[in-house]
Amino acid sequence: MSGHTDNSIIIDAPLDLVWDMTNDIENWPQLFSEYASVEVLSRKGDTTTFRLTMHPDADGKVWNWVSERTMDRARLTVNAHRVETGPFAHMNIRWEYAELPGGVRMRWVQDFAMKPDAPVDDEWMTDNINRNSRTQMALIRDRIEQAAGERRSASVMPA
Repeated sequence: MSGHTDNSIIIDAPLDLVWDMTNDIENWPQLFSEYASVEVLSRKGDTTTFRLTMHPDADGKVWNWVSERTMDRARLTVNAHRVETGPFAHMNIRWEYAELPGGVRMRWVQDFAMKPDAPVDDEWMTDNINRNSRTQMALIRDRIEQAAGERRSASVMPA
C-alpha cells in the first residue's frame, strides 16, 4: 500500500514573490512553523540537498531528514524526495505553481509509503500530512500575502 496527498491554496501575491519565498530553503524556518532549522549540504545547478530539523514533537522527539529538491522555474514545478527516508519507504513531493486571476495556486502532491516497522501506517500518515499541509499552506499564504502588502505599500510611499 502507499499514501497520496494533494493539497493546494491560492496566494494573493505576484508569482515571482511566491516562487522566491517558497524556494528560499534557508528561510524555511521563518516560513514554516514546523521547521527549527535547515542546513544546505550541497547545490548543483537547480538541485539542492539539505537537512531539515523539526521542532520537538509532543513527546520531545526531534525529527530530521535529508531531502533533495530540484526546481524548474520554466515549468513552475519543484520535485523533491527524501534521501534519508526515516520511517518512510519512500517520500516524494511535487510542488506546482500556477498564475490565476486571483493570485497564484500553490499545489503540493505527495506520494509515499511507510516502512513495515514504522510507528504509523500509510492511512495515518495520509491524514497527518493532509492536516499539516493545510495548516502550513495557510501560514505560508498569510506570510507571503503580508510581504506582498508591505512591498505594495513601500512602492506607493512618497520618496
